[in-house]
Amino acid sequence: MLKLYYSPGSCALASHIALEESGIPYTAERVDFKNSQQTSPAYLAINPKGRVPALVTDRGVLTENPAILTFVAQSAPQAKLLPEDPYVFAQAQSFNSYLCATVHTNHAHKMRGYRWASEETSFADMKRKVPETMAASFALIEREMLKGPWVMGEQYTVCDAYLFTLGLWLEGDGVDLSVLPKVAAHRKRVSERPAVATVLADEKA
Repeated sequence: MLKLYYSPGSCALASHIALEESGIPYTAERVDFKNSQQTSPAYLAINPKGRVPALVTDRGVLTENPAILTFVAQSAPQAKLLPEDPYVFAQAQSFNSYLCATVHTNHAHKMRGYRWASEETSFADMKRKVPETMAASFALIEREMLKGPWVMGEQYTVCDAYLFTLGLWLEGDGVDLSVLPKVAAHRKRVSERPAVATVLADEKA
């Protein structure tokens, strides 16, 4: 059985939702970031990166949302969580890569400036920039990427779980959701899915 390691409020929510949507049997184990469990020897033996998500499979451990989301979708083809057409599949991968490499990195500058600099003044400058960079990223998603009603159009995919997850950070990052009506409507639409409600309840418990 698959085992997902996650932390509430983290990007691992996307993989957690995808697993629940897929119908694949799995268990989920919380990693306590407040007590630095992610840097414990026991967890580093699972994921040397010291981050979540990490998905334990019978063939080894997978990390990084784009990889886990693809693995889950392709392991449950009946759930239709990714497009079959090669070009449209690549478009979905492009979208998830943008969330991972650009949007998540923009957000991380708010509290993890130490990854890119060593001076406290640099940390403060990075934090001040976050509302601008996050707003710009989501404005691009609103304008060019979110086809509607789902990211890829009529088909719900793992892209929607990923966008929903990172979109939950917007208000905390100083972004006005009212200027992103398509993103806001998408968030509501995703939140109403039974699998999403189940995962959100599990992570709050």
